Amino acid sequence: MKYFSALFLLGSLVFISCSTSKNATSATQDGKAVTNIAFGSCSKQSLPQPLWDDVVAQKPDLWIWLGDNIYGDSESMDTLRAKYALQKSNPVYQQLRQSAKIIGVWDDHDYGVNDGGKEYPKRRESQQVMLDFLDVPTDNPLRKQEGAYSSHTFGPAGKRVKVILLDARYFRDPLKKEDKKNVPDPTGDILGETQWKWLESQLTNSDADVHIIGSGIQVLPDQHVYEKWANFPTSRQRLLDIIGKTKPKGAFFISGDRHMAEVSKVSVPGLGYELYDITSSGLTHVSAPHEEPNHYRVGDMVSKLNYGLITVNWASKPLTATIRINGDDRATYLTQEIKF
Repeated sequence: MKYFSALFLLGSLVFISCSTSKNATSATQDGKAVTNIAFGSCSKQSLPQPLWDDVVAQKPDLWIWLGDNIYGDSESMDTLRAKYALQKSNPVYQQLRQSAKIIGVWDDHDYGVNDGGKEYPKRRESQQVMLDFLDVPTDNPLRKQEGAYSSHTFGPAGKRVKVILLDARYFRDPLKKEDKKNVPDPTGDILGETQWKWLESQLTNSDADVHIIGSGIQVLPDQHVYEKWANFPTSRQRLLDIIGKTKPKGAFFISGDRHMAEVSKVSVPGLGYELYDITSSGLTHVSAPHEEPNHYRVGDMVSKLNYGLITVNWASKPLTATIRINGDDRATYLTQEIKF
């Protein structure tokens, strides 16, 4: 059975619906096409937050949180709530909440534990606290779903954007370690079978013109020693295979976690365009400048406070999107055009 509810948001009628699958939650906005989409990650609530005025100045239609939206690191829900409340109280972030749609997913620190997966005992409770932060209604199907993954579709036919946010924590197997370092685990999984099936259904015969797939951790880079999809190579390959099989129009990844920014790309068999992973991190703190191998990197690493900005060029033929890594005082550090 399919249920529908409606509300008014930013002057537009927004329909929030649950598809026939109880795990396939989506929000569909009709009317004006979404053109400017901003995103970011790694925002420590107790640190200065100088980028919000820069984000607001870009007048994005949509803001996407990509994880570490706070640094909670606790099994106490009162602690998580207090830290989310501090983040939410930032007056310039409040301006963004008034002018743009806000969606998001978690990574590890806001999930509740550094590098955590399905072994975190408070994952169900933590999910509800994060959904409160994102102002998800209490009757939204996401409240009853195990895992924080979601799909959001914006804009009319011919100018439709689908944002798919993957939960790389709730079902993820523990990291495999050797000498306290992460090593690849071919037997481990990230998404869990329910989320895998949901993802494929979201991409199969999708009528969207642009597909933005968000992940808290990086999807394409496989050489650094930190958290990444490549720590679970079978899952990473399965993800790429699904994209090659379903052939969605205009797909690319956005990711966070790393306290730096970079652009990576690969060629996927069966896909008629190159597949990019745009990493933006962090909003309040970054790693010291350093060299790091990534044979998929396009351009330079950015070790300054940053956020990402996607501009869909609806008038271009073929369709393109311009991705920028921006910083404080209206700075732009990287620009990448993606052709679909």
